Amino acid sequence: MKKKQTKITRKEAIKKFGKYAAMTAVGTFIVLNPQKSAAQSPPTPGWGS
Repeated sequence: MKKKQTKITRKEAIKKFGKYAAMTAVGTFIVLNPQKSAAQSPPTPGWGS
């Protein structure tokens, strides 16, 4: 089975890449933000010395 290749314009490619980059940035922020906030939070009272 042959797949039909369709060419897209430079403008369309940039638009698609921009959406991909935005989603990657949001995903990275969601993954890394909880780790950063946990590292900066004060220790839980009653633990440690």
